[in-house]
Formats: sequence, structure tokens, C-alpha cells
Amino acid sequence: MAVTALEFQNTVKKIVGERARALEIERDELVLTVDAMDIPSALSDLRDHPESRLAMMIDLTAVDYPSRNPRFDLVYQLLSPYLNVRLRVKASVNDITPVESVTRIFPSANWYEREVWDMYGILFANHPDFRRILTDYGFAGHPLRKDFPMTGYTEVRYDTTEKRVIYEPVDLPQEYRHFDFSSPWEGMTPDVRAMLPGDEKADETAPGGSA
Repeated sequence: MAVTALEFQNTVKKIVGERARALEIERDELVLTVDAMDIPSALSDLRDHPESRLAMMIDLTAVDYPSRNPRFDLVYQLLSPYLNVRLRVKASVNDITPVESVTRIFPSANWYEREVWDMYGILFANHPDFRRILTDYGFAGHPLRKDFPMTGYTEVRYDTTEKRVIYEPVDLPQEYRHFDFSSPWEGMTPDVRAMLPGDEKADETAPGGSA
């Protein structure tokens, strides 16, 4: 039996109670905002309550607002396959105070929490295997933070002389190319174009063309 976001709103309000800081519909999807300390209890109740049965956590990510304090929003995406309805749960967090892991509630959170730590630097307490998951062990920084440099802080290469991987500061041996025309084709002379395979089909004077 499917329910609409509007119908599900009252159910969520009853289950979460005073833990709900906000509960609104955005683009036909219900969004619940709670405090970071209430995440485990709210998610557990929403999973187990017979009127919600949000049995699946299909995603967990974060959003970075560098000028805001707390800086990040944690975003949990829950799904009830029984009611065919989704719920987004948000909480504002920083990169200093650990957030309680929800792996005991949703085992799928294991890799998601590791990814959020790796990409954003948000800490999770009591995680069973809290390591980076997308970058390597010596990686510096968190790539999805908006103040992370486009080129990163370090780069790696394999040194054939030393027979090992070397970490060193990023070096850009070639500057970014700059074109002063709207299309690179406009800067080509007819002689250069004639050397490109396939262009003879567009030449009206070529054999088989529409001369």
C-alpha cells in the first residue's frame, strides 16, 4: 500500500515527536531534521514502528556549507518498501564532535559512513571498521570539502630507481591551455584540416562529394 508524503508526514511526526526540529515536504519528498545526538534513536524508531517500517537506508551523504557553523549537514535517505515511501533525515554536524554510528541499525551504513569520513572528514563513533575507503592511507585532506584545492595537496608516482611509491607536492608541468577563439576548429588552416581522416566526406570537391 503506497502513501503520499503528505499522508506520511503525520505518521513521522507521531513517531519522532519532540526530536523533530523540522518536518516539511520538499519536491514531493518528506524531509525530517533532527539534532545529531538524536539520529540513532530516531532512525531506530522509524525502522521498527509498524506504521512507518522504513526498513532500508539507501544512501548516506553530507553537504558542506563552509561559512556556516555547524559546517555540514548529514543526509540519510530511508525507504519503506512496504509503503513505497521515502524519508530524508538531516542533521547539522561539525568535524570535531563524533556522530554515533548507525551500523547496528542499518548495516548498509558501514561503507557509507566510511565514505563520508573520507570525503568530508566527519567522525563516527563506535564504527566497526573506521578507515578511509576511496583514497589511500597517506592521503591528506577530504576531497569533497569545498575548500579542498582542485589539484589536491600531494600526488603519488612510482619511482623505478627507488622501487617504491613516492608522495610529493603537486607539480603542474604544463599550464592550462587557453584558446582565444570559440572553437579549436576555427584556428585550423585548410592544410591541417585536409590531413584529418574523415574530413574528405565534407569536401564538396572530393570524389563522391556533392560537387
